[in-house]
Amino acid sequence: MTIRDPLLTATGIAKTFDRTRALAGAHLELLPGEVHGLLGANGAGKSTLSKVITGHVIPDEGQLVYRGQPLRLRSTRDALDHGIAIVMQETSLVPDLSVAENIFLPELGRKGAGISYAGLNRRGAELLATLGQEDVLPLDIKVRHLSAAQRQLVEIAKALGVGAELIIFDEPTASLSPIEVDRLFDIMTRLRSGGTGLIFVSHRLEEVFEITDRVTIMREGRTVLASHPTGSLTQAELIRHMVGRDLGGIYNRAPTTAGKLAAPVALEVTGLKSPPLVRDVSFAVHEGEILGLGGLVGAGRSETVEAIFGLRPRSAGTITVGGKIVNPRKPAQAVRAGIGFVAEDRRSQNIVPDLSVKENLLLAHLGAHRGFGLGYRSREKDIDRLLASLGLPADRLLDANMLNFSGGMQQKIIIARWLLLNPKVLILDEPTKGVDIGTRQSIYQLLRDVAAKGVAVVVVSSDFEELIGLSDRIVVISDGASIADLSADLLDEEKLTLLAAPRTSMARNTEMLRNLSTETGGAGFWALLDQDRMICLNLVGNAASADPGFATGDAKPFAETRIPTALKSREPIFVPEADGQRSTMLLPLRTARGHDMGWVGLTLPANARTPSPETIRGRVEALAASL
Repeated sequence: MTIRDPLLTATGIAKTFDRTRALAGAHLELLPGEVHGLLGANGAGKSTLSKVITGHVIPDEGQLVYRGQPLRLRSTRDALDHGIAIVMQETSLVPDLSVAENIFLPELGRKGAGISYAGLNRRGAELLATLGQEDVLPLDIKVRHLSAAQRQLVEIAKALGVGAELIIFDEPTASLSPIEVDRLFDIMTRLRSGGTGLIFVSHRLEEVFEITDRVTIMREGRTVLASHPTGSLTQAELIRHMVGRDLGGIYNRAPTTAGKLAAPVALEVTGLKSPPLVRDVSFAVHEGEILGLGGLVGAGRSETVEAIFGLRPRSAGTITVGGKIVNPRKPAQAVRAGIGFVAEDRRSQNIVPDLSVKENLLLAHLGAHRGFGLGYRSREKDIDRLLASLGLPADRLLDANMLNFSGGMQQKIIIARWLLLNPKVLILDEPTKGVDIGTRQSIYQLLRDVAAKGVAVVVVSSDFEELIGLSDRIVVISDGASIADLSADLLDEEKLTLLAAPRTSMARNTEMLRNLSTETGGAGFWALLDQDRMICLNLVGNAASADPGFATGDAKPFAETRIPTALKSREPIFVPEADGQRSTMLLPLRTARGHDMGWVGLTLPANARTPSPETIRGRVEALAASL
């Protein structure tokens, strides 16, 4: 087989479950050493085709050709034996076994398989080394103690443990932070370079353009665009193929206006603490405003909104709704105060599977209702009006089971549950997790419509593009504390990622800035600089004479700082200000991989002894090499 012969070809794949036609002519060609995007809206057939390729589902029609030979899979074991594996969003690991045991789980499941733990650890270390991750994952720790990103790494190592030449990544980034996504893409790039064929399933279009070589797009069980080079498509073209129509702008966010910020404050949170993950969070959101809570996984965002809604105990802090202090110790009290909450996990936190759509829709009503009976009749007109406005078919919807509908439809019903109560504040945690691009757009428009009626909307999202595109303003949470409050107009994904970086992960950066400040009596800072505006990521040093005129988390035009001349010139020497009070040296911070990490600056008072620029440059270059 030459390098350009297909690794896998799927032709005319069809599959029917009961009366549901899941696949009706699916095609896909995967080359060795490529990342191939498999795209489509919810229900398009992506998961079913992935399951056919990995032996989970036996097709009714069609043919698979693998490495030049017809392939007929009868089980997942068959697929593994042929070197075909899948890494799923919800990992299939055994929580009480170690990392090494999970990596070689398929091997341990064979009859007569002996266990040499020393051998497992040695081989596991070798596999992680091939991925460049040998220092990231302890092999003897139980899987239940791992983060989502670490569990996914175990799944990838498990696939390599069976000698997989074809790996399907099914929504692998849904629960990962941007930094963790970068690490995953590094691993995928290594696998691609080694000749492994990768199929990448994702709803995040920016990731598709970043990592894939070609894409196959499905709609209603059929392939509508087969093995097309990614680089020759625009985002609009890709969306049009996925949903069968032009959606226009996905977010349609207008610039934040002063009028929104002048509206009354609907929700104010001050000094909120809910140990161990929420240490000191403060923010306010106005009527008619959409506020984003940005941060990495584990920063304390979800825990913050759960504490506001009474799902977590608070040890300190004040919550004010509509100017009135509230103290919700349980969700029912938060509901009665005018707060609605859409939790992150749709299946386990938001719906009762055995109840009908109508019963699920009225769950929040039961929390707010007082008096005898269920009080359903009082909501009937509101239900009909609300469902009609959301484009949901009430005649066939209300008595059906929630699980009969797609994730996007379920999410709309969950949001409708809270709109039924006319809340003052609506909080949503990962509102578009696992839903397709068409449904995402309709949810964004729904939230904009809600805000336009004066409701204050608070959104938690790990998708930074979504957060910036949807929000008027973003409060950044890092290590359980709010550290910045900025207009979304000032941010892009790169800036937000750097702002959100855990303060604990800045140890080397902070140490260097502290040493420079201590040795010189100045103020060291790390900042992002645009044409005439800066955002301070970190400031160390408290000497008033060296104060550069901003603090950590501040975003200011150069002219409003005390070092505008230096910020504008960005010279690698100490640049004095016009008033003669301070001088500042700025140096770019670039990682070994070429990533732009902003600028490092040192501001000195007028009477300070100026250190050698070469010495400072050497320290910054050493820091950059370690990032």
